[in-house]
Amino acid sequence: MTALADPPVPTASPGPRPPGRTRRTRRSGAGRTLKAGPLAYAVLILAVLVSAFPFYWTIVAASRTNADLARVPPSLVPGPHLIRNFEAVLAEADIGKALLNSLIVSGSITVGTVLCCTLAGFAFAKLRFRGRGALLAVTVGTMMIPPQLGVIPLFMLIAELQWVNQLQSVILPGLVSAFGVFFMRQYLVQSLPDELIEAARVDGASTARIFWSIVVPIARPGMAVLGLLTFMAAWNDFFWPIVALSSQEPTVQVALRQLGGGYVHDQSVIMAGTLLGTLPVLLVFGLLGRQIVGGIMQGAVKG
Repeated sequence: MTALADPPVPTASPGPRPPGRTRRTRRSGAGRTLKAGPLAYAVLILAVLVSAFPFYWTIVAASRTNADLARVPPSLVPGPHLIRNFEAVLAEADIGKALLNSLIVSGSITVGTVLCCTLAGFAFAKLRFRGRGALLAVTVGTMMIPPQLGVIPLFMLIAELQWVNQLQSVILPGLVSAFGVFFMRQYLVQSLPDELIEAARVDGASTARIFWSIVVPIARPGMAVLGLLTFMAAWNDFFWPIVALSSQEPTVQVALRQLGGGYVHDQSVIMAGTLLGTLPVLLVFGLLGRQIVGGIMQGAVKG
């Protein structure tokens, strides 16, 4: 007779894992989406209000009269005199010519700075040549020199070239900045892999082809950030244009000093001119906003 086999012993199915034996990643909270609390929203709302209030007050002051602004407490609601104040701005200063000059100056400086600084940043970041470290140190060291020290020799130079009261006297000195070179160098060190350049070299690409076909597409977010910062600095610059230009060939900041003249300055007209001078900067930010945020996030997050 054959022996009967023992029936299989049922095995207990593993129960749920006790809380103490959960994975370490779950204890650390990896993969979870952080949620902002009421305090975070309150802080963000407060920061937005504090940041936006100066621009809102400019709109309010530009739409009121000088008597309205002198009242205590002043009104915080826009008034009906915005168009009249704009007409006073156009009558007291050649603001149209000033806007065009500022657009030419700021646009030229922005394009030149972005192109030259991206080229120099690429050279300092990825090209190997003798004296690279010393040249970079000298370039960064120029940021420590106050710009006021170079005003007299720079004015002597443009006077020798007979460029006084001409736009090139404001454009050419700002075509390259040490900050822009250092910024693009740091951006390309983190964002541009060396293997990509080596692969292009193997395929026979020249340095110029590598720059236009590989470096520029990768550096586009950083170039947008640098372009906005440069445009704002050139648009708001007052010190050097007031030295090199006259009231016949002004930029916006030079033209604004002609507004609201008299024994009592008309603050509403000054604010209306300031509002006109601020609108192009807001337009540029609206056009480059997505690239700017992408460039900042790409520079802040690694991996």
